[in-house]
Amino acid sequence: MTLGPLIVQSDHTVLLEVAHPDAEDARHELAVFAELERAPEHIHTYRITRLGLWNARAAGHTADEIVATLDRHAKFPVPTQVSGEIAETMRRYGRLTIERADPDPRSDASHRAPDASSQPAGSEAPPTGPSRLVLRSEDPAILREVSAAKKVAPLLGGRLDEQRIEVLPWARGQLKQELVARGWPAEDLAGYTPGEPYDIELDESGWQLRDYQRRAVDAFETGGSGVVVLPCGAGKTLVGAGAMAAVGAKTLILVTNTVSARQWRNELLRRTTLSEDEIGEYSGQSKEIRPVTIATYQILTSRRKGEYAHLSLLSAQDWGLIVYDEVHLLPAPVFKLTADLQARRRIGLTATLVREDGREGDVFSLIGPKRYDAPWKDIEAQGFIAPAACFEVRVDLPESERYEYSIASDQDRYRLASSASTKQTLARRIVERHPGESVLVIGQYIDQLESMAEALNAPLITGQTPVDERERLFQAFRDGEEPLLVVSKVANFSVDLPDASVAIQISGSFGSRQEEAQRLGRLLRPKAGGASASFYTLVTRDTVDQDFAQNRQRFLAEQGYSYTILDADQL
Repeated sequence: MTLGPLIVQSDHTVLLEVAHPDAEDARHELAVFAELERAPEHIHTYRITRLGLWNARAAGHTADEIVATLDRHAKFPVPTQVSGEIAETMRRYGRLTIERADPDPRSDASHRAPDASSQPAGSEAPPTGPSRLVLRSEDPAILREVSAAKKVAPLLGGRLDEQRIEVLPWARGQLKQELVARGWPAEDLAGYTPGEPYDIELDESGWQLRDYQRRAVDAFETGGSGVVVLPCGAGKTLVGAGAMAAVGAKTLILVTNTVSARQWRNELLRRTTLSEDEIGEYSGQSKEIRPVTIATYQILTSRRKGEYAHLSLLSAQDWGLIVYDEVHLLPAPVFKLTADLQARRRIGLTATLVREDGREGDVFSLIGPKRYDAPWKDIEAQGFIAPAACFEVRVDLPESERYEYSIASDQDRYRLASSASTKQTLARRIVERHPGESVLVIGQYIDQLESMAEALNAPLITGQTPVDERERLFQAFRDGEEPLLVVSKVANFSVDLPDASVAIQISGSFGSRQEEAQRLGRLLRPKAGGASASFYTLVTRDTVDQDFAQNRQRFLAEQGYSYTILDADQL
């Protein structure tokens, strides 16, 4: 019998032997419930987390399935305490539920509001007339435990009976956050306000939703609010459009920037029956409120005299659906706003649930659990995203810059290391290595980008570039008129550049895995003839730039990409 590629340890870490012939299958199954922590060349380390197990449970996986996965791939017997704790952790999900109850406390204690998952999309789950939210459990001891907690008690009203406690009307979101923090994630069965009905249909003439996109829409429709995880370039916007058609109500779409808003608008006009008059843009440049309104996170979180000036947008229409694009980038203030929107159906779209601020639990609580997740390599194998070769190319920090680096503060060292002048020459050599291809040079620091754009004789796009000029340059890139662009992090998010085949990453946000996902995603639109994309990261050797690069590699390893390390001289 062949020994498997996994070693499961009693501290809930799982070691994956990368060279093992079954490693790819094991990695694929581990990704459902475990998080990759370290990804050196030969042994990758995963950790089984509570949140990962709860997301797996919400997506329909069972503890028996997960333990069976570990048993099947383990080199040695799985510690019994790990198997037991997996079962116990997953059993906690749904032991508490948030439901609707009649206003009369003497009503039948066994009454359960209809599960949102059993409701037709857009229908009203709560009963007509006034009704209250209750926190319910079949186990009174659990209810007593959580209701006595210092941060939970102020969110609850009176006890209705042994199994139900009233939830204060405004506290639905905050209660879910606190219960997750205490290890008792509540399943929200209270249903949703249907919102004002609005006819939105997909116009599938000449195209149709791919199988995985349809499965994602179905998982959202039957499961209630939640998050769909798909690679960049795999059509998250179409999943959003499918969800809008399924719900059939006025919709608010929140996006990262104005360019993204306009791309959403164009895609909805192409793929649905919506007309231009039915879609509004609410941003720094325009304040249109229409049955489908696309707003930027920036405008929603902008303040005037200490107040959020545009919160009225959230109640400007009777929204039946709120779409959070790039939900892993949700600004912290929006979490508070989202806590107030628990009566509306919500769908989050993202390429990765990783948040560098550690607020994955808040996404789980306030947007909803993961409803669908399609591994990048699976979609690549189907030909819907391009294969990509990933390279880390190491350069030396010149002696003339080494002294300044050695005496710099910790805060400045990363900027100095990642802005090494030797990266200019290396970037030029990589561009020359790919004649006739569309190349993006992506970085973090404006002075570095300005110098790079001048050295490469290429246009530069930053946050200071007017939106119209950005769109003109992006369109010129799409049309092949500009084969090379130097861009700041404004190109990380929701920018559709289908012909980009080479990306050169010269600096980034301190090893952010979010950013790695977004930047690699710029290259993943399918290429003519099935050509592969090339993703280069330029790293300054023996500096903090190299240290942070190790964190970025974790994302690539999570998705099954190999990462070739080269010396600059090898190019």
